[in-house]
Amino acid sequence: MMTGKSLFFVGVILAASGILSPTLALIAGIAYGMSLEHPYHLDAQRLSRLLLQASVVALGFGIPLAEVMRVGRSGLLYTAGSIAVAVALGLALGRVLQVKSGSSYLITIGTAICGGSAIAAVGPITGSSDEDMAVSLGTVFLLNSIALVAFPLAGHAAGLNQEQFGLWAALAIHDTSSVVGAAARYGAVALAVGTTVKLARALWIVPVSVTTAAVTRSRTRIRWPWFIALFCLAALANTCLPQYRGAFGELTRLGRSGLTVTLFLIGTGITRRTLREVGLRPLVQGLLLWFMIAAGSLMLIRSGVVHL
Repeated sequence: MMTGKSLFFVGVILAASGILSPTLALIAGIAYGMSLEHPYHLDAQRLSRLLLQASVVALGFGIPLAEVMRVGRSGLLYTAGSIAVAVALGLALGRVLQVKSGSSYLITIGTAICGGSAIAAVGPITGSSDEDMAVSLGTVFLLNSIALVAFPLAGHAAGLNQEQFGLWAALAIHDTSSVVGAAARYGAVALAVGTTVKLARALWIVPVSVTTAAVTRSRTRIRWPWFIALFCLAALANTCLPQYRGAFGELTRLGRSGLTVTLFLIGTGITRRTLREVGLRPLVQGLLLWFMIAAGSLMLIRSGVVHL
């Protein structure tokens, strides 16, 4: 009978080999986390962050720079507007539901920008407790898991084309990993649009972190999302070095494999303890805020008000 360590490595191998799809990798990870004691919990968390960033950079080798610039420029206004709306709604919901201010702010920022990355960047600046971090990260990860499965189904049901779905996923799903995973299931165009708009959204970590530091008078060092610049350089290489397109294609495939492994690792971090730590009120806040953003952005995209 295989041990928990053996099953963990089997899951990683199956995800990396492509035997498990991104959705199945996440489900397998959650099943592992919910049923077994994780022998590498902290290591898996650190590895998932690094692997996600490396995978996103690798995906950049498959997207022309002109497409990155077009989509990023078009999505900038929508991103700014949706972040402002999400922050206002999230803080209001937190007060109504009487969620602890620390957890409420982190859940709001995580929903408004880019999930765990935003929470990890802003949490130390606000001096958030380990409990606040655990609650907000747990809430975001649970909703990411739902989004990865539900969004492609909802997109097809709503009749969204690939460009529309990529934009919707980037505006309404928390983490970059789940945006890329959901968009990849929808198609190559959806993947390019979703990844680019989501990375443009992630850049807002910087001004939000600076503003938070100014308000709280914190001197904590701000984490800069350097991997986004590397993604743009990869897209530049795709445009300027066409003779290496074959090698770039292999890097893009590696990026997709890395993303699948990332989703498995993230899934293993969702445990029974995570569910207990989240609690009902923060989960309700995160769920309501997410539903409002998802439903509102879908309505605007379908009506043609929001488009690229």
